Amino acid sequence: MKISLKVSGFLLLVIFLALASFFRRDVPVDELKPLYANAYSRFLTIDGMPLHYRDEGPRADALPLVLLHGTASSLHTWDGWVDNLRHTRRCIRLDLPGHGLTGPRADRDYSVETYARTLLTLLDSLGVERCVVAGNSLGGAIAWTAALETPARVAGLILVDPAGAPFAPRHVPMGFQLARSARARPLLRWFTPRAIVARSTREVYGNPSKVTEKLIDRHYELLLRTGNRQALSDRFRSASPTLPYYPRLSEITQPVLLLWGAEDRLIPPESAAVFQKLLPNDTLVLLPGLGHVPMEEDAGETANLVGNWLFRMRNAEFGIRNN
Repeated sequence: MKISLKVSGFLLLVIFLALASFFRRDVPVDELKPLYANAYSRFLTIDGMPLHYRDEGPRADALPLVLLHGTASSLHTWDGWVDNLRHTRRCIRLDLPGHGLTGPRADRDYSVETYARTLLTLLDSLGVERCVVAGNSLGGAIAWTAALETPARVAGLILVDPAGAPFAPRHVPMGFQLARSARARPLLRWFTPRAIVARSTREVYGNPSKVTEKLIDRHYELLLRTGNRQALSDRFRSASPTLPYYPRLSEITQPVLLLWGAEDRLIPPESAAVFQKLLPNDTLVLLPGLGHVPMEEDAGETANLVGNWLFRMRNAEFGIRNN
């Protein structure tokens, strides 16, 4: 009996020490700003949140490009596109509520519709009457929802492996699997191994060797921002991957560029068929070798595609003939 008690006590101690080694405190936003804000960063209070956004490029641009990231990401995912496009295009990007430096909503409402309203509030604050909206994954669902709800504000759409329509994942990243588990969610709120973030980041790339330690650190450290882990849990607990109104995609009349990583295992290319069937005027480009975040994995090639499409789309918008 004594030996049994000693063994049990030892096992409990091992479990305690293992959990303690993975415990991570919330990191106050002020500790993260020196790392993840820059000279272009601004903070605008919307719905009680200090919304982090960046507005770069020529203000005279009549159709700014607005960039929306996906779940568990941040505005940094668009760094490559902005570096390539901001010399000729005005680029506006933001950390969505529950992400990055913006942090959580007080009401814990992370529905796509609420995200779309937040986007429109930001555009109103910046005096942007009309724009092109680009979105990846969750950001794609927000983009096309905004286009449906306020078509006069959205001149065109760039959907990058977008969410919101039915899809059958080939593989779900480990971090997402745990966040969807009712048993695991409470533990992830405080016990967050960096290894899970590293594995999940690699799992959404077509070529995992492209994932750098710096990239993993950014995802991990911004996840630890006060309130972001709870927000991730809230989103996976309450949100459905398929929006019930996805058939309304057929109502979209704006020009659409549809980019899809051919190696996306989370929202596989087969899902593109749903968008192609419903969207009346999409231009689908399959991107060989790239995964769920192609704008991050190959920023140069994808930004070049976007720049050329924007040139043609804007010329058509303003009645300029393309030579």
